[in-house]
Amino acid sequence: MMKLFDKSQLLYVIILVLLIALPCAGKVTKVGTTMGQFLKIGIGARSIGMGGAVVASVNDATAVYWNPSVIAGFNKRMAFASYTDWLLDTKLTFTGVVLPMGTLGSFGFYFNSLSMGMMDVRTVELPEGTGEQFTVGNLAMGVSYARKLTNFFSIGFNAKYIRESIWHCNATSIAFDFGSQYCADNGRLIIGTSVSNFGNKMQFTGKDLRIYYDQNTSETGDNEYIPAYYETDKWDLPLLFRIGLAVYWPEFPVGDIVAEFDAIHPNDNSEQINLGAEWNLNQVLFVRTGYQALFQENSEQGLTVGGGLRYKLLNSLLTVNYAYADFGRLPDVQRIDIGIDF
Repeated sequence: MMKLFDKSQLLYVIILVLLIALPCAGKVTKVGTTMGQFLKIGIGARSIGMGGAVVASVNDATAVYWNPSVIAGFNKRMAFASYTDWLLDTKLTFTGVVLPMGTLGSFGFYFNSLSMGMMDVRTVELPEGTGEQFTVGNLAMGVSYARKLTNFFSIGFNAKYIRESIWHCNATSIAFDFGSQYCADNGRLIIGTSVSNFGNKMQFTGKDLRIYYDQNTSETGDNEYIPAYYETDKWDLPLLFRIGLAVYWPEFPVGDIVAEFDAIHPNDNSEQINLGAEWNLNQVLFVRTGYQALFQENSEQGLTVGGGLRYKLLNSLLTVNYAYADFGRLPDVQRIDIGIDF
C-alpha cells in the first residue's frame, strides 16, 4: 500500500487536530438564545450517516448547506431531494440544484423547510378549541456561488432568506454562509471550513400581537381601545463555525475509505466534535458510520449508520441514500433521499 503521508505532513495533521479539539473542552452554553433552530438540522442521508462530519468531504448537492465552496469542484450538474419525518411530528424537506459553469464557477439553488400539521386554537375560556386552527412553519431559500482560486483551494458563499411563522406572526432575516476547501497530497488530505447563518436578528411581528390599550385607566370618557402592538425581543441566528479534516485512502485493499473529523463551535451551545467514515466499493455501494455531538453537554445525539447505492440511469447517475441516527431518549430518526448527477 502506498505511504499516505510523510513525517512533516503527519506532524501537521496532528497539530491541526489538537488545535481543533482543544476548544471543544469548553463548558460554556447558551441554549435557547437564538431563533431559526431548524437551520442547525443536518441535511442529507450521506452526511448524517457519517455523523455530520462532512464539511471537508461532502460530495453531493447538500454541499450548499455544509460548505458552499465544495461545489466549485463539481464537473456535473447535480440535483437532490429529501423528505424526513423529524422529531415531534414535524416534516423536514430539502431540495437543491448545483450548476457548474466552467470558468465562471459553480452556482447552486436550494429550498429548506420544517413544517408541522394544523393545530387547534385554544384559549383559557375555550380550552377545547375555538374552531380555528393554526400551524407553524420555517423556511430558508438561497443561492450559492463558488469558485476555485487555485487547483487546490476554493471558496464559496450562500445568500439566503429565512422565515419563521406561527399563525399570523412571522420573523424574517437575510443571512450568509461562507466556506473554503483546501486539498493537499493529491486530494488525499482535505481541510474544509464554513461559517453558517451570519445575518441580522429576527423579531416576530404580525396581527396576533395586536392589542387595544387604555392609556389612562383612571379616567372615563377617553378612548379605551387605542390600537397597539406588543413588541417582541430580537434574537440572533444560530451562528455555526465548522472546521473539518478529511483523509482519503483510495488504495485500501477493498474499496476506498474516507474518514473525517469535524469540530463545531455554535453561538448557542457548547462546542462539539463529529466523527464519520465512509467505505466505497467501486462507486456503487457505500457503507457509512459516525458519531455526533461528542463533548456537547446534555446532548441526545450519538451513533449514526447508513448506506447508499448508485447506478447508471440513461446518461445520468442516480444515488439513493439511507441513514439512521440515534437520539437517545428521543425517537430515532431515519432518512432516505435521492440525488442525481446529469
